Amino acid sequence: MLELHGVTKRFGDTLAVDKVSFACERGEFIGVIGRSGAGKSTLLRLINRLTDPSEGRITWDGEDVSLLRGKTLRRWRRRCAMIFQQFNLCPRLDVITNVLVGVVAERPLATSLIKYFPAEDRARAILELDALDMAGAALQRAGTLSGGQQQRVAIARAMLQEPGLVLADEPVASLDPVNAEVVMEALQKICRERNLPVIVNLHSLEIARRYCTRVVAMAKGAIVFDGPTSALTPAVLDRVYAGGRTARTAEPQLIVEAA
Repeated sequence: MLELHGVTKRFGDTLAVDKVSFACERGEFIGVIGRSGAGKSTLLRLINRLTDPSEGRITWDGEDVSLLRGKTLRRWRRRCAMIFQQFNLCPRLDVITNVLVGVVAERPLATSLIKYFPAEDRARAILELDALDMAGAALQRAGTLSGGQQQRVAIARAMLQEPGLVLADEPVASLDPVNAEVVMEALQKICRERNLPVIVNLHSLEIARRYCTRVVAMAKGAIVFDGPTSALTPAVLDRVYAGGRTARTAEPQLIVEAA
């Protein structure tokens, strides 16, 4: 289980994430929504430890990952796979080599530099691509693929890490509706079939309602709603997208913080 305990992140005088606390079980598909600048991307970067919390703790199965350094931190980042909006593929390399980048950290540097990967790794990469209907493009240059295809390659690369947790930062923001649906269905399938927790930042409320089992909404760095999509009433959405915060209530599905 992933747990955040009062996690705060400051950048100088800017409070990007404000005392965020929540837990995520295996098999949960959580959509994080909110206006631009609400703290969504910073939240995922804190979980993945791409940035350090100013305050609070982040734990995974009881281990405090906010204290990890060196090799143990790199190991956590492999277990906590990150999928980005920009795909982060090398367009000149073929698809399978891009996927195999997911195991570079586990292999000797010399073999990685000459793009040598054991047959076992290549077989695993093909299986991950096949699960996303991309095996047929394994030898194709990544730069020739559509945006949706590139994002599926990025997902395959993340899954080759054999993660315990998947984070996706606006994975469909640059995609057309058809490709966005394909990518979200792929993430949903990973969550359901592999029993992995998936946390995805989304701008589209419609996509969050369609695919996510739970929604966490942020405004001004704080969580203002945490619950099922069915509880996203117009009043809640007005609070989320207006960016305001009112006094905290005891309602378990609605978390509202003082200004």
